Amino acid sequence: MKTINLKLSMLFLAFSFLTFSCVNQKQSSSNNNNSKELIIFHAGSLTVPFKQIVTEFNKEYPHVKVLLEGAGSRKCARKITDLKKSCDIMASADYTVIDKLLIPDYADWNIKFASNEMTIVYHDGSKFSDVINESNWHEILAKDEVAFGRSDPNADPCGYRAVLTSKLAEKYYAKEGLADQLLNKNQKYIRPKETDLLGLLESHAIDYIFLYRSVAEQHGLKYVVLPDSINLKKPDLAEFYQQATVNISGKKPGEIITKQGEPMVYGLTLIKDAPNKEIAMQFLTFLLKEEKGLAIMKKNGQPDVVPSPTESFDAIPENLKEFALSK
Repeated sequence: MKTINLKLSMLFLAFSFLTFSCVNQKQSSSNNNNSKELIIFHAGSLTVPFKQIVTEFNKEYPHVKVLLEGAGSRKCARKITDLKKSCDIMASADYTVIDKLLIPDYADWNIKFASNEMTIVYHDGSKFSDVINESNWHEILAKDEVAFGRSDPNADPCGYRAVLTSKLAEKYYAKEGLADQLLNKNQKYIRPKETDLLGLLESHAIDYIFLYRSVAEQHGLKYVVLPDSINLKKPDLAEFYQQATVNISGKKPGEIITKQGEPMVYGLTLIKDAPNKEIAMQFLTFLLKEEKGLAIMKKNGQPDVVPSPTESFDAIPENLKEFALSK
């Protein structure tokens, strides 16, 4: 009799364990389906302001865990298109990355939200740092004893903007062959994104880098302010900027996109299969409000361009249309 009772007890315990496991798995699955995680792929140059924006966002939405993943903007897009990585929001240092690589298959719309400009960044130990200025920077970078870095044009907008800046400098200073002289030099110091170059600069492995003004200011670095005809900052110089072009990789292997120079404008979008669209919309609204996210962007050297015309205006959700204009 004791043996039978023992067996019954063991069966009851086994059944209880299986029941608990099944319930627990269902609850876990339910929790995953209602996850409060928000995944954002963003340009490396947005790392500092986005961390600050997330901190402020979490004061209003404390139960949301925001996962920020910075990389070159084109690399961010490739993670979505080629690697099929899960993502809610994509924020690019160049709005055309979204237009060319994500719309219409992976996103429906694009909102322009911030601007920037190119500079030449250096440290106290950089060769000729005591004499470099907006008139002679290109001569100093061309010197044999000087090393400088830039990011990869096929991975990062800052990379192809460095190329465009070099080509515009050739026209602006009337120095034939200047662009090739600069772009063929120090190619071993090309990195996937502009912020990857900071370590090389801080370790004094190189003297200068092509970098956004906002990143330089955020990291307390010294920089040369370039003439507006070169720095890709001014909308009213768009026609002059268009004289410079660079070829970069397209959507498909072997496909080439010819990128024209234009004023720097950042863009963002909601990915079509975003796992947490409701939370993503809350974050986008927070980011695009002048007194909230845009105030933080401006404080970090990236003034806003909201609202700006966009070709995808009709596809923008109604509650976000106030942040854009119909083209």
